[in-house]
Amino acid sequence: MSRKLPPLNALRAFEAAARHLSFTAAAAELHVTQAAISHQIRMLEDRLGMPLFRRNGRGVLLTDTAQAYLPEVSAAFDRLAGATQRLKAQDASGPLSATVLPSFAAKWLLPRLGRLRAAHPEIDLRISSATELVDLTRGEFDIAIRAGHGNYPGMRVDLISRESSFPVCSPALLAGPHPLREPADLRYHTLLHDEPRDLWRLWFNLVGVTDIDATRGPGFSDSGMVIQAAVEGQGIAIARAALAAVDLAAGRLVRPFDQSLPSDFSYWLVCPESTADRPKIAAFRAWILAEARASASDAAGVAGALSPASDAAAPAPR
Repeated sequence: MSRKLPPLNALRAFEAAARHLSFTAAAAELHVTQAAISHQIRMLEDRLGMPLFRRNGRGVLLTDTAQAYLPEVSAAFDRLAGATQRLKAQDASGPLSATVLPSFAAKWLLPRLGRLRAAHPEIDLRISSATELVDLTRGEFDIAIRAGHGNYPGMRVDLISRESSFPVCSPALLAGPHPLREPADLRYHTLLHDEPRDLWRLWFNLVGVTDIDATRGPGFSDSGMVIQAAVEGQGIAIARAALAAVDLAAGRLVRPFDQSLPSDFSYWLVCPESTADRPKIAAFRAWILAEARASASDAAGVAGALSPASDAAAPAPR
């Protein structure tokens, strides 16, 4: 059933002018000119077919009709304002659904969730780990964390981390009968493989090692599993920098060599442009980007403490 209502702007002008008994004060409150208030009230009076104000030398007074009308209009605006505030409060808190790559969820996001809860206890993050791309416009998820080139049309896209990859292992493998002192020592150790399985071949090309079989060793379909196998001392992995950062900082992993493979993909925070500025989404975006900046700063500090050999000094990939 359609509602036959006067124009909203005309009602706002009437309510403000009637409350203040002043067109000038109403104009200041609504950030319009006094002439605009007068125009809206004349429009409303024409629409209702009756006067609402009586002019006198000192200002304006309400007609009897307007005095009866004002409390109802004011109450309606109060209800609208209250409903809007409750909607905003709900939008600033509660569930926030995220689809995240399993490896990034396990090795980067989960170790930091305590800080998210401390900074934003009003947000209940609900994580679904999946490798499949999800259509965020369907509304099932609020945000996504994806690896790629950042080309997501119609989306707000924020860079979390540019990637590189390098060998990591348990500190225990730096000692023992075949300690890791130079890349050639890898012939005595198990190579752990991520997908695609050519990372060890590329890294051996980078450092000029030609006599080690880069295909041997177990493989894993998930980067987080590869890193966990390295933590457990099962062998040496080529790890993505962002995913290994927490284990490196905690000392569960070390970098036996400092040469890194560049990568053509990065990690991105993705959400629809239409919802990117909703309070809880904006709060999460600000938090995760601050965490990413801190992680990058920590990684730079770790890199500065490595041995004198540098990536720049390594042979170019062939």
